[in-house]
Amino acid sequence: MLMKISVIITTYNSENWLRKVLIGYCNQTEKDFEIVIADDGSTEKTAQLITSFQDKFSYPIVHVWQEDNGFQKCKILNKAIVKANSKYLLFTDGDCIPRKDFISKHLKFKEKGYFLSGGYFKLPLNTSKLITDADIQSGNCFNPFWLAKNGVNKNFKLTKLIRFSLFNSFMNWITPTKKTFNGHNTSCYKEDLIAVNGFNEDMQYGGLDREIGERLFNLGILSKQIRYSAICIHLDHERGYFNQEEWNKNLKIREFNIKNKIIKTENGINQYV
Repeated sequence: MLMKISVIITTYNSENWLRKVLIGYCNQTEKDFEIVIADDGSTEKTAQLITSFQDKFSYPIVHVWQEDNGFQKCKILNKAIVKANSKYLLFTDGDCIPRKDFISKHLKFKEKGYFLSGGYFKLPLNTSKLITDADIQSGNCFNPFWLAKNGVNKNFKLTKLIRFSLFNSFMNWITPTKKTFNGHNTSCYKEDLIAVNGFNEDMQYGGLDREIGERLFNLGILSKQIRYSAICIHLDHERGYFNQEEWNKNLKIREFNIKNKIIKTENGINQYV
């Protein structure tokens, strides 16, 4: 059965954060969607968590798992894309709690020939830990005043969380941030990803989402800025997977693709379809 949108959520051994994220999706105003968990080798604890949420959505959660063999995010994303049961896909991470209108905003702005480029509001670790189920369900954790009282610095970035459509549209228009493919908050048509052969499995941590976006640009797909419209908050955590050598390798791949207008990666999704 086709639904309006499939939400692909990446995760790896982060059950506490994933639980908060799934509560956020239980709280969406739009109900016609499926969750696809792209699991890069988590333990049985993640599977048990997913099972506990199975009856809370209109459609069963699709759990796409692969054995833990180091950082293989591109591979699990390609597998998840194949398993998704919608023509339109929303990509995000298991540490990003969506505001209740998150999915509805992506559906509102979707358009053939475009992908949507969103962002996130990053929280400090102490605030991330403070957020309760009730804070997510009530929307408190998206309220700038609540956040300021609970460890978030008062600065201009809090304007991302203002809910006023004219203001949001204006800020989307004037923001200097580039309209890139951001793995924590981007949506697009599945057929466009298939056309570029999905994520490049030669890529490790660092810019793998930007890289597929650059190949979509080479295909002729454009991008819309929605960073002030489709809101999610990013829970803080350690990043033990950064490797400068891999990062430099990824930059060279991206530079080559841009210079040579590469559309299809050789090591991509075609091996799973």
